[in-house]
Amino acid sequence: MTHLPSTLGPRFSGFSYRLGPRSSSGVTKERLGCASFRARGVRVGFGRGVQVLESHSIVGEKRVRSWLMSPSSPSALARVKALGTSAAGKARNVRRGPSSSTDIVRLDARVTLDESYAICQELNKRYGTTYYWSTHLLPQIKRHHVHALYALCRYADDIVDDLGSTATVAERADALKTFGDRFFEDQAIGRSEHPVLKAVVHTVRSFDIDPSAVRRFLNSMTMDLSIATYETYADLEVYMDGSAAVIGEMMLPILEPVDIDLARRHARDLGNAFQLTNFLRDVHEDLDRMRTYIPQEDIRRFGAQPALDARAANAEWRELLRFEIARCRELYVSADLGVAMLAPSSQRCIKAARDLYGGILSKIEEANYDVFTTRVRVTTARKLGMAAKLLTPGTK
Repeated sequence: MTHLPSTLGPRFSGFSYRLGPRSSSGVTKERLGCASFRARGVRVGFGRGVQVLESHSIVGEKRVRSWLMSPSSPSALARVKALGTSAAGKARNVRRGPSSSTDIVRLDARVTLDESYAICQELNKRYGTTYYWSTHLLPQIKRHHVHALYALCRYADDIVDDLGSTATVAERADALKTFGDRFFEDQAIGRSEHPVLKAVVHTVRSFDIDPSAVRRFLNSMTMDLSIATYETYADLEVYMDGSAAVIGEMMLPILEPVDIDLARRHARDLGNAFQLTNFLRDVHEDLDRMRTYIPQEDIRRFGAQPALDARAANAEWRELLRFEIARCRELYVSADLGVAMLAPSSQRCIKAARDLYGGILSKIEEANYDVFTTRVRVTTARKLGMAAKLLTPGTK
């Protein structure tokens, strides 16, 4: 688990509204920034030099800690249901970390808008480090909006997937529905008192993000409660429309492409490429959840079911993963075409995320396609190094 930063900026100085007229993508540039940000650099060395990569929201560390429960906090399902979220279960005990986002967010805390964004940032930092470091390449005025979208997705996903939870499937389904209903009710009135949704609602309304995109995402999360396998790739694409492709769509207004309609296909392909990369990396963990996202027709074609049953890579398994990686890389090729369509201030962030996630596929190959005995990952040094490289003047 990534610990809370030791250095945070001072109290926020105010809101930033009415930043300009409509952009070329048709998005009204209003209410983009919830609060002023002040860079408080974490100096990280990479061979030739040092880059200041990290800036934090104005909220103090002690204040952030007061909104987050200890990973050992007891289950509070009844209280959570009344508030429209789920913190059921004990802290997660899997290879990634000791807790889930639903366990650590204090739902009884009343927070301001900038404080809600700080919570979202902390969830991104703890649970999505590849995305988190990539956001440092965005202008500060946009970073917190990306953190908010990440927190929305992470929080809903953890309601469904927290391996440490003792909640039944029915309880998880009820908690997810209640969380979704809370979002749509709050979005309709334009404000929320939920510690995470307060920032999410602000971001969705600031960028005119279609609320139906959130509904598609929640529908896919619901599918995880009842569907364990997908027969064909076309079947899997139905799931990924809500779990991945729609995330690319929600990001587009923030990234401001020259033509949002032309960029949409490539944004969807990037979301799907990230998702497929996750599926291949996380085969072992998904088996713990009794799920397999690799299409069943592909598993039969390569005779790879024995490898899944034994959780051991063999020749058939390696051939299967070579096929799946090739398919995933085709999506990255399409996604690359969309990067050039984005606003220049957004391109470095997406290029970094794309290159780092694409690097996971290379790590799988380097591990001889063994995703069972260890969780392949791109090191933090590599993530920071990529960000530093893209921050270097003249680097594309």
